[in-house]
Amino acid sequence: MTGTSRPRVCIFGPGTRFLSGLTVYTYRLANAVSRVAPVSVVLMRQLLPTRLYPGSSRVGDDLARLEFEPSVHVFDGVDWYWVPSIFRALRFLMSERPEVVIFQWWTGTVVHSYIVLALVARALGGRIVIEFHEVQDPGELAYPAARAYVRLVAPLLVRLAHGFTVHTEADQSLLGQKYGIAGRPIAVLPHGPHDHYQAVDSGEEHARSADSACNLLFFGLIRPYKGLQDLVTVFDSIPPDQIGRFHLTVVGETWEGWTRPTELIQSSRYRDRITFVNRYVSDNEVGKYFRTADAVVLPYHRACISGPLHVAMGYGLPVVVTRVGGLVETVEGYEGAILIPPEDQDALRAALFHVAELADKRFAHPYTWEDTAAAYERFFPLLLHTHAAREGVLGEGEKQPSPTSTR
Repeated sequence: MTGTSRPRVCIFGPGTRFLSGLTVYTYRLANAVSRVAPVSVVLMRQLLPTRLYPGSSRVGDDLARLEFEPSVHVFDGVDWYWVPSIFRALRFLMSERPEVVIFQWWTGTVVHSYIVLALVARALGGRIVIEFHEVQDPGELAYPAARAYVRLVAPLLVRLAHGFTVHTEADQSLLGQKYGIAGRPIAVLPHGPHDHYQAVDSGEEHARSADSACNLLFFGLIRPYKGLQDLVTVFDSIPPDQIGRFHLTVVGETWEGWTRPTELIQSSRYRDRITFVNRYVSDNEVGKYFRTADAVVLPYHRACISGPLHVAMGYGLPVVVTRVGGLVETVEGYEGAILIPPEDQDALRAALFHVAELADKRFAHPYTWEDTAAAYERFFPLLLHTHAAREGVLGEGEKQPSPTSTR
């Protein structure tokens, strides 16, 4: 890295073929950082053989309305099986010659590609940053082979990094426990709102009459740790003389064969008060569901980060979230958040009645994408203090930078 105030930056992350919340983050981050530095992007196109992906039926569907800024140079993309995509990606990397390379980390399926790309980026003089969204995907943790593979190979990628970024201090602690990153800078970055759905939402504003039911929305992948089963159980326990105050809308794609929430919805005594959309919806539809929601309920059992939470906050909706992982820090400064313990049905039931009282209120997201870009801009100079040695740690006699929060 040359020390210029505007280093050339290359961001690696998922494309739209295997659409996910991290795809959205990659696009939003690249566009934001492009306002403070020249940016290029390498997208991971085919994450793994399609048949092995939990959402295999919608891989490649035209669901997203995402675009990069014209100034962002894009290579789309790298395939899990490499040939010939990895060679084209390396040629793109050599032509861009980035001084800072940011790898989005969320799944072990990309680690073999990331290692090769990081090695070449280092050889070109680039400083490697790994931005952690999950230490390891919870679905992968359930499979011994995948868990063992990541445990064996991911440390090789971590050793190549000159620095790290996370979104909460809770994640910073987990990362340190997992990989031992002492001596290299780490920044806690603010996360901007996923508010772009409003630009593709052509619907009318949701107007709620004083006596209408509070529409509670659960949105996102349906996985065991998301706690939807808790929400449906609690919804079914609301007394008959009170249920008229509520409607439940569930929008999400079932993963990992987790059909328990579906079964609970189908057998619920209030089935006629539940709307269930059991698929991954398009960006155009996202706006409709959040625009017509009065509150969002996310009763996770564990979480490092939540895309649906940032969508809800982007719409200014009141939210019920559990005190797990980084979610407590995520909602700091957001006045519409109700925090409850995880897997506590009594607390969740009380929170539903509480959030119904906030249904007409809207709140401001505490951060913007400009905040995220500015945080990265402040972090880039710290990378100058790391030594481009094989171990990716400081050289002898160099001053060790301290972990920093750039919120």
